[in-house]
Amino acid sequence: MLRLTWVQPEDLLGHELRQARLDGREPSAIEARWRAAGGPDAPDRAGASAHGVSRYLRLLAEDLLDELADLPSGLSHDEPTDLARIKSLCPSWPDPPARAGETHTRPAPTQEALEAAWLGRAIGCLLGKPVEKLPLDGIRALARAAGNWPLGTYFTARGVPEDLLAAHPWNRRSAPTSLAENIDGMPEDDDLDYPLLNLLLLRRHGRTFGTADVARLWLDELPPGRTFTAERLAHRNLLNGIEPPHTARHRNPFREWIGARIRADMHGWTNPGDPAAAAEQAHRDAVLTHTANGVYAAMFTAAVIATAATGGHDVHACLRAGRRVIPPRCRLAGAVDHAVRLAECHEDFDDVVDELHARYCPAHHWVHAIPNTALLTAALTHADGDFTGSVCRAVSGGLDTDSNGATAGSIAGLLAGEPAALPERWRAPLKNRLATTVADFDGTGFDTLAHLTHLEATRP
Repeated sequence: MLRLTWVQPEDLLGHELRQARLDGREPSAIEARWRAAGGPDAPDRAGASAHGVSRYLRLLAEDLLDELADLPSGLSHDEPTDLARIKSLCPSWPDPPARAGETHTRPAPTQEALEAAWLGRAIGCLLGKPVEKLPLDGIRALARAAGNWPLGTYFTARGVPEDLLAAHPWNRRSAPTSLAENIDGMPEDDDLDYPLLNLLLLRRHGRTFGTADVARLWLDELPPGRTFTAERLAHRNLLNGIEPPHTARHRNPFREWIGARIRADMHGWTNPGDPAAAAEQAHRDAVLTHTANGVYAAMFTAAVIATAATGGHDVHACLRAGRRVIPPRCRLAGAVDHAVRLAECHEDFDDVVDELHARYCPAHHWVHAIPNTALLTAALTHADGDFTGSVCRAVSGGLDTDSNGATAGSIAGLLAGEPAALPERWRAPLKNRLATTVADFDGTGFDTLAHLTHLEATRP
């Protein structure tokens, strides 16, 4: 029996019950009806439960999903999704940079810096791929067994006892292409596919694209089988005739997960020195699939990258710029501030990670944007922008390892300024080549991608 991940109503219902509590709604009465009918929990780490349910339970799940969507939220005032309302809540929303003819103009990132950012994104993603979905203790045990702790290079199975590999198996899809002994170029991954899609988006529509343009591009270029969580549900909603931004809300319990954040890099790369424009661009992309904190995570990341793209700021200033584009009383803002404090007061990053997990993991799924963005922020802060330190801390902290590694690598690579600033042990296995299902980019080199990105970043 085919159990398609991330779309079965009976699986979505459990995720929606958790999400309802997170965004200030009270689902107890609805949950009681689901439990009384024999409804199961949501899968813990997989995208679909192992077995189907009765037709009655499936229809009940669909009805309850709609009822949950109608529950009022006590957080709606502090956590809007509408851009005008977001900006109205941000007292330090960044001013646009001075234009040509004024004192200063917007600086463009060098092509070398953009190549380092693309490489960094690939390296961080590749580092995290084999341990995606593994618990924190499994990641630590595998790295220690290989003599690679604190984490300092790609994971390997060499020297790792068989019983440990049986207890904590590598990610099934990634292990054949992402361990040190078998890396041969950058394998396909959605964390690289989405920047490629957004490169296509900008080439076709420029920076004034709308959310509908993102939707049309996805229908033309993005295979549904290469989407996950909120992106898969938005894709399904589009095919069912639901228009943006309703695509982000209809039976979509993943609307505050990490998907929009992994699409944000291109918006930052192409708006150097203009974190507000980068955040607005990321917002138009994100609302196809996400709401509230899922959108804020994308805006935060785009603003951080736009600030880093000037080459004139350290990582801490970049993070402060990102913090200015999200509502000050939203849950993500509290998590980012908490992460910075932890990173500043603990010498051992493992202590930071343990505190983050203790605070956020009991209530949040491991792919939710809030704990993952907190971990990303802590990793960048603690590493002080160092490339190896940033990607290794981001991945060693668990949660969505490949996505956190990718974003940390993008930011730290951009700050490094050129490919040669990234250690050879990271760059060499990529062979200046990535695989992808997006358009005609399969096999493209990172130098070529940097050139194409630079054209968009310097487009008037």
